[in-house]
This record gives sequence, structure tokens and C-alpha cells, in this order.
Amino acid sequence: MEFPQDDGMGAASESAADTFARLAIELHDAPGVEETIDAVVQFALQALNCSHAGVVLRGRGTPEVAAVTDPMVTEAYSLQIDSDAGPLISALERGTTVLVRDTGTDDRWPKWAAKVAALGVRSVLDVPLATGNGTRSTIGVLGLYSAEPDAFSEDDEAIAHILARHASVAVASARHEETMSQAVDARKLVGQAMGILMERFDVDGDRAFAILKRYSQDTNTKLRDVAQQLIDTRKLPH
Repeated sequence: MEFPQDDGMGAASESAADTFARLAIELHDAPGVEETIDAVVQFALQALNCSHAGVVLRGRGTPEVAAVTDPMVTEAYSLQIDSDAGPLISALERGTTVLVRDTGTDDRWPKWAAKVAALGVRSVLDVPLATGNGTRSTIGVLGLYSAEPDAFSEDDEAIAHILARHASVAVASARHEETMSQAVDARKLVGQAMGILMERFDVDGDRAFAILKRYSQDTNTKLRDVAQQLIDTRKLPH
């Protein structure tokens, strides 16, 4: 997918809108979160003045590196996640865009800046992925990296924000679909396990579910995992 260049007659604006429309469709058609994020970082390489890109998603504990265009981005992310400091962490926690014009002169995170500068990174643009207003709505960060100092213009930042909005909606939708799919799978497993108990012990559905639930609580095991083990082994966990 090529990003259009301005010809001075407004054609680029129309073509850019068409390009983002196609991106939205591509993201919507992606089968899962991983494929959605991969599409985002690949588009970023083509549409923006960056040499590397990546996406980090908010996890239950530490942030999770979801996609990178090369190992250098993984290292740049790891430096920040391990130290809990850097433009990525700031963008994720505050829900605001962070621009590092030159890692050689920026003094906000000197240790991180020195290390990524040694990796060949001079400019960084971190844009939050958000599903609403406020820091709690921030689900991740799109990171753009360049080997050139002061590489990101106002136009680049504006395009990055548009891409981030598309990505936010796509990721939230993909996560919701995966959660719903997992819930459906869990109900099927529990239903199958209940059927085994009902047949083996001649109990009704309520009693069979109570047995599964008790074993789940007693063994501190998820209900779907108890059901899966019963289906696989025809035995309840010890």
C-alpha cells in the first residue's frame, strides 16, 4: 500500500483518504489481534517518515510488545519496560503523544536516549492507541523510529494520529471478538464435560455443573480447564 505524494492540487488529500479507507477495511478483515497489529506497523513504514515501527499493548502487568518491524525496536522497548521509564511509558501512562526530536540532545530520559542513539535511533514518535478519553482508555502505543534527527514533521504526526485511531478501533474489536470466541469455546467444553458426568453418575445438569465448579474452586483451576481435562482423560483432576 503506497502513501500518496502531494501534487499541489488537493489530489493527495483525496488519495490519502482512500488509502486510509482501504487500511480500515484491511484492519477490519484481519483474523485476530496479532494480524491487526502487524498490518498497522507495516502501514506505518509506508505512510510515515520512519525506518522502524512497533506497537506495545497494555497488559495486566507490564506492557506487552505486540509487533515490531525489526529486533532493534524490541530492544528499544525492552530498555523502557525494564526501567519503567522513557517516551513509551510516558505515552502509555499519560495517554499523550511524545516526540523525541533527537536522542543525541534530549535530556528527559538520558540513559535510554544514549542507549537507543547507540542503536542508530535519532528520532522517536510515540502515539497512544486509545478507545476513548482519559488515560484508562489507552490500550497501547504506536512507536515510530527514524535514524535521522528531527525526522517527524507536523504532517507525520497528524498521519500517525489518524493511523492510531484506526488501529485503536481495530484492536479493540479484534480483542472483543477473541474474547467472545473464547467464551463460546468455554461454554461448549463445559457443556460436553457436564454431559460426561450426567451419563457416568446419573445426575442432572445442575448437579453436574456443581461438581465441575467445586473441582475448579478446590484445585484453583479455571472451569474450562477442568472441563478440558475431564474430556481428555475422562477423569476429574486430583
